[in-house]
Amino acid sequence: MIDKADTGWIIVASAMVLLMTPGLAFFYGGLIRRKNVVGVLMHSFMAMGVVGLVWILWGYTLAFGPDKGSFIGNFDYLWLRGVSPIEPLDGSTIPHMLFMMFQGMFAIITPALITGAFAERMKFSSFIIFTVAWVTFVYAPMAHWVWGGGWIGGWGVLDFAGGAVVHMNSGIAALAAAIIIGKRLRHGLEPMESHNVPFVMLGAGLLWFGWFGFNAGSALAADGTAVLAFVVTSTAASVGAITWMGLSWIFSGKASAIGMASGAVAGLVAITPAAGFVGPMPAIAIGAGAGAVCFATVWAIRKIRVDDALDVFAVHGMGGAWGTLATGIFAGVGTLGVFDISGLSDGRGELILKQAASIGATFGWSFVVTSAILLLLKYTIGLRVDDAAEDQGLDIAIHGDEAYPQGV
Repeated sequence: MIDKADTGWIIVASAMVLLMTPGLAFFYGGLIRRKNVVGVLMHSFMAMGVVGLVWILWGYTLAFGPDKGSFIGNFDYLWLRGVSPIEPLDGSTIPHMLFMMFQGMFAIITPALITGAFAERMKFSSFIIFTVAWVTFVYAPMAHWVWGGGWIGGWGVLDFAGGAVVHMNSGIAALAAAIIIGKRLRHGLEPMESHNVPFVMLGAGLLWFGWFGFNAGSALAADGTAVLAFVVTSTAASVGAITWMGLSWIFSGKASAIGMASGAVAGLVAITPAAGFVGPMPAIAIGAGAGAVCFATVWAIRKIRVDDALDVFAVHGMGGAWGTLATGIFAGVGTLGVFDISGLSDGRGELILKQAASIGATFGWSFVVTSAILLLLKYTIGLRVDDAAEDQGLDIAIHGDEAYPQGV
């Protein structure tokens, strides 16, 4: 039966998750050059529009429709046919339509995360087509595999709120995009520094706030699991922020504000798959590991001169991978009865192996299919703006708007 408390909480959580996408827009907008701020903001807001529509028309049924071969959902829910606002989804206490909308917010932010990899150089028309194709052919199958009755979830892999579905999925897609689209003009030859640190800090704060809906809302009820997820989410973010900032301080001699914001996001990413399965003490280890792993990956990616402009693979790909593996290591520790690994059919070692295998499966699927979509676009309508538009900045060249008009 429908529970009013659970329903009210998931309505609020859904709105909080949607707020993460404008938060991401500010976070990314502050990290790039001032001539491309509007372009970066438009990526996130266009994802809200395009994915919001795709999800209702066919995305939801592909992800959560009745299973077809443990691979994809069928078309029973096409155009939300039969998705009721007053009847619960089987086994839940919230309306089916509310569950659809909550999951839709995850679908919106995932392709928006990828945009940080190709910031300042992708054609807007190509971005729109890429987003529609990516949600349809990459995100929806992955969501079904893990949460919709597919083979990864059926295998016993734990992913509470999207370590694989959202973060690894978007992170490895970002790496593919950075490689295929190529570097920005004069990358490595001229400064490409963040233009607005307050934007970055504001964006990180909005993401941190929205993440409580992201993780605690994934309990789909106002219960002890939601409380646990809420607490460990904040804990991991705090430790991730301190760890990255501390490493920045050690290696550069500066206590970087951008480093602290990035570390908070890394901690949030890593705790996402584990949020309902671990207690506060493991969350400290997961947050510290995220800060260290993601900091090191940023350094490594820059050494090999891949232009992942806003470090999406380092933070989301590797942060999600660490969190997924750590879920197997720490599941059931410190949860005070909310989650107990003894209820699983496999032991600790087997669970860790399954978590590791899911990392490989996610990376492989997302990289291959994302690459295919991008290459198809590259050799048909093209992926990049021309050099003149890139030099001028996408704000004027593509959108005809300026974040900072002359004289302001």
